[in-house]
Amino acid sequence: MTGITILLVALVAVVAVGLFLKSRNGKVRVTSPAATGTADSRLELLRAAGVVSANGGPVVLHFSADWCGPCAAVRRVVGQVVLSMADAPRPPVEIELDIDKEPALAREMSVLSLPTTFILDGGLEEQFRVSGVPSAGDLKAALVPLSGPHEPKSENSG
Repeated sequence: MTGITILLVALVAVVAVGLFLKSRNGKVRVTSPAATGTADSRLELLRAAGVVSANGGPVVLHFSADWCGPCAAVRRVVGQVVLSMADAPRPPVEIELDIDKEPALAREMSVLSLPTTFILDGGLEEQFRVSGVPSAGDLKAALVPLSGPHEPKSENSG
């Protein structure tokens, strides 16, 4: 009887953990700023990997691999959202990095599973993180505030 009880408790615990992880999959989550020491090394690794912001706009950085099936869905969703925001004041830039070619950056950014997507602001600071495939609506909602103007446009032209 004790063995069955232990088995049932373990089964309930595994199901609870699985449901928790599934509930987070594909959700855009706000992230806290990195510590100053790690922010410098992260910025250095990002720049070395070719991650740059165009016109101070946001960067959608997603880690993938050739062997990752869901990464193709992330490519489609991110590509669709970035294309739909092409006429924003500071349009987002999409950058895809292969986790096998950039392991140090993936480790620095705590990438534990694929696909993992980051939304970085114009200064390449992490603002949001998505594990799994994000919805287009959630991704766009996170990007819109970062794609707006830095300063109000002046109406005095002369």
